[in-house]
Amino acid sequence: MPARSRFVAAATAALFAVPSLAACSGDEPDAADDRAPEEVLAEASDTLVQTEGVQLALTAGTLPEGVSGIAKASGLITSAPAFQGTLTVVFAGQTVDVPVVSVDDKVYAQLPFTNGAWDTVNPKEYGAPDPTALIGPDGFPGLLKLTESPEAGESVRGGSDNSEVLTTYSGTVPGDAMDAIIPSSSGDSFDVEWQVNDDGELTKATMEGVFYPHTDPMTYTVEFRDYGTTKDITKP
Repeated sequence: MPARSRFVAAATAALFAVPSLAACSGDEPDAADDRAPEEVLAEASDTLVQTEGVQLALTAGTLPEGVSGIAKASGLITSAPAFQGTLTVVFAGQTVDVPVVSVDDKVYAQLPFTNGAWDTVNPKEYGAPDPTALIGPDGFPGLLKLTESPEAGESVRGGSDNSEVLTTYSGTVPGDAMDAIIPSSSGDSFDVEWQVNDDGELTKATMEGVFYPHTDPMTYTVEFRDYGTTKDITKP
């Protein structure tokens, strides 16, 4: 074969090899987890229970008129168990941000109009749980394992650098289990959607149902990030 022909043949072979490399760097997610949804949710439950710490951010849709409850929450929960962050509560018609520390089975808060003093409080009086319970066995880990008839949904790429494969799983959870998340929950069941990444971590929870007596259904969304975060949280 003439030299020119050999060069063309080699160049052509190299050109056809390129797509296989390009496919590796594309944005299409890997194939969805082929395990049963129950297995994936059980792994996510165990991962949440076993983590040393995780950042959590909870947001509500519009709270029903006239109710006292939790509108937002953000902070760090550790396996101590302990929590440090802020709860935004609607109470007596006012919306206030309340710094909160929970440690050694006690919840401390800087309540409004107390000049920065820390008081021991019962968060259920404000429609909120003890934040440390959210990643305990009866919190989100419990809800994951109690999810009834879970179904896998779409897998997409996401995360801070778009390197995670995120898959959603939808189902329902019994109403009497939801009070670990929102103590006033009164629905018979709640629709849930869990987003789990390819490391078996719960990254987002969406819950819809009747969270306050004699009101219409509403939605709470909770995001989880920075698994493994450690911090020594102490009594204020």
